[in-house]
Amino acid sequence: MLHNSETSPAHHDAPGADTAARLDETLLGGHRRYTLSQVLELTGLDKQFVTRYWRWIGLPVTHPTETWFTDADVEALKDAAALFDAEQMDERAQMTFVRSVGHTADRLALWQVEALVEHLARRYDLDETSARLLALDRLPEMTETLLGQLEHAWRRQLAALTGRMAIEFAGSRGDDRNDSHQLPLVRGVGFADIVSFTKRTAGLGSEELAEFVQRFEAGARDVIVNAGGRVVKTIGDAVLFVTDDLATGAEVALGLAETSGEALGTAEPGDPEIPVRVGLVWGRVLSRFGDIFGPTVNLASRLTEQADPSTVLVDEETAAQLATSSRYALTAQPVRDVPGIGPMSPVRLQRAYQG
Repeated sequence: MLHNSETSPAHHDAPGADTAARLDETLLGGHRRYTLSQVLELTGLDKQFVTRYWRWIGLPVTHPTETWFTDADVEALKDAAALFDAEQMDERAQMTFVRSVGHTADRLALWQVEALVEHLARRYDLDETSARLLALDRLPEMTETLLGQLEHAWRRQLAALTGRMAIEFAGSRGDDRNDSHQLPLVRGVGFADIVSFTKRTAGLGSEELAEFVQRFEAGARDVIVNAGGRVVKTIGDAVLFVTDDLATGAEVALGLAETSGEALGTAEPGDPEIPVRVGLVWGRVLSRFGDIFGPTVNLASRLTEQADPSTVLVDEETAAQLATSSRYALTAQPVRDVPGIGPMSPVRLQRAYQG
């Protein structure tokens, strides 16, 4: 497991050791009382499985002779092993399941702690160090509430995902393998990124830069979700989204391009707007590791790079499908050589004029 001078049992004399021990007992639900060999004896699992599990979750066992594991760790290992055995999962599937939890939990914990530190610094006018020390005092009393919120959100997201799958594949034939060479899912895929991000953020301090990025991300997420799309991920100054149908994809893309700085989360009147450009493609993708992959994703990204501020570009195939709707106006753009794609004729997507 990951060790450092503040949390390792071998460093009880280090500054902050008492605080770390107090947090440990609260956050882990009990004392660290077992070594690796004792865990192996208690669970009946082999060393390879246990060390592999912890490596996948992001906390490798680097000091196997130290008293490091809790009762909750023992139960988690036994539960995971039982699930893998019942489902007859191979090592690849096991790794995917465990890494999905570890990677998400790592990001979630960091995100929430940083949000708390930022809140405390603003509320009490504290410097960074003081805010972080105060956060350490506040976190234990918040743990159960945060845990309940996590479980609630996970159940709702899982229900939404399985509901969409049930509807989409209700009439599909499980033995139809004629299209096995194609990527499995057909989706609207779009990228939106901030125009001239480097120029706009030059000279900003860490707090101002964080606020700028947060306003963009929160505002873009609201537009995407409210229009019926889903955020796949944010990548610095860009957001990747998907939709289950093309009409929704068009509404998301236009909503992002048309959104003013105020709707994208401008903190105060007069703050600079955050104009974005958008690329949208209807095509096949592969969904893995909480992400999507395939030529469609690459094409959407390249189209975004070609778009002017506050505009949406689509490829010709996507434009042909959108042309059947009277809601949209489509304007062919000059042929251009797109890096990684080659010559292509993007099409600008706009709302049709309603007289």
